Amino acid sequence: MTLQTVTLHLPEDLYQRLQRAAKLTYRSVDEVVVTTINATLVAPPNLPSELADELAAMRLSSDDALWAAAQPSLSPAEAHRLKQINHTAGERPLSHSEAVEQETLLKAYHHSILRRAQALAILAQRGHTVSPENLAPASSL
Repeated sequence: MTLQTVTLHLPEDLYQRLQRAAKLTYRSVDEVVVTTINATLVAPPNLPSELADELAAMRLSSDDALWAAAQPSLSPAEAHRLKQINHTAGERPLSHSEAVEQETLLKAYHHSILRRAQALAILAQRGHTVSPENLAPASSL
């Protein structure tokens, strides 16, 4: 693993907390910082790297950006089309183009759900009340 040297300007109280954590765990401040960054930027395994990076970076987002990410990202037209295709799939085998469209829409839907869940989890960790009343409903597929 190649190491990069980075200079950080930290508030004194934050640096003191890092020093205390390092002392308590018998590690260097550098190791504590690296461990903390790795834990903060963790994303679920087996995701496309672009989505994994997006989910990991959400921890650094503002609360407003997280509330926006907590809204459904599938357009009403896409949600309606996915519902239609799913209904059709229950009645007959899908054509190749319908199956491809279903797969594409399902992937977008699943990614939307993951984004929403990550955003809501972070907001809850930050002390916000996360309840159905302050969320837009996800389409029922």
